[in-house]
Amino acid sequence: MDLPRGRLTDFIIWVTFAAWAIVFGMGWQQQADMMFGFIPAEITSGAWRLAPLRAALSPLTATLVHGGLMHLLFNLLTLLVCGRFVERALGMWGMGALYVAGAYAAALARILVTPESPVVGIGASTSVSAIIGAYAVLFSVSRAKAIGPIPAKAVQVIWLALAWIGIQLLTGLATRGFGTQIDIVSHIGGFLAGILLARPLLRFRFRKA
Repeated sequence: MDLPRGRLTDFIIWVTFAAWAIVFGMGWQQQADMMFGFIPAEITSGAWRLAPLRAALSPLTATLVHGGLMHLLFNLLTLLVCGRFVERALGMWGMGALYVAGAYAAALARILVTPESPVVGIGASTSVSAIIGAYAVLFSVSRAKAIGPIPAKAVQVIWLALAWIGIQLLTGLATRGFGTQIDIVSHIGGFLAGILLARPLLRFRFRKA
C-alpha cells in the first residue's frame, strides 16, 4: 500500500518516539507517568489547583508516555498507516485539531465513567483512536449490512470500533510485562470524537472550494 505524505503525522511519530526513548533510556518511566499522565481523580477532587497547567495539559502530554516498546509501536504503526490518509483529507490543521480533540475526548470519557479513578492514563492510543474513527468515516468502504434501523455505514463503523478495541486488548496482553493496562473507555471516547469531527473538519477545510 502506497501511503500519502503526512508531514504532521510524521512529526508526531518522531516526537512521540523520541519522548519514549528519552524516558526509557534514562529510566524515568514512573516519574514520567506521574508527571505527564492523565488522572481523573486529580480533576474531580480539585487537586488540579495545585498544578493547573499540568492538569490542563495532561490529556495531551499523556500521549507522549508509553508503557513499553510494543505499546509504543502498535500506536505509532497505526498512526502512520491511518494518520497519513486522514491528514491528506483534513490537512495539517485538521489533523492537529483531531489529534488534540481525541486526547481530550478520551479524558472526558474517563472523567464521566470513572471520575474518582487514581489510575494514571498514558499512551497515544487516545488520539490514535480519534484518527481511527475519522479514517472509518472518511475512507472505509461499507461491506456490512444494515441491522434493523441501523444503516450499513453505521454498522461498518461499529465493526471497525470493535476491531480497534480488539487490537488494543491484544496489545495489552503483549505488554503485560511492562505494566500496561488498556483503557477501553478512553479509546471509545477518542474514537467517537473522530467519528463526530471527521466530516465537520473536512467541510471546514474545503469551505471556500
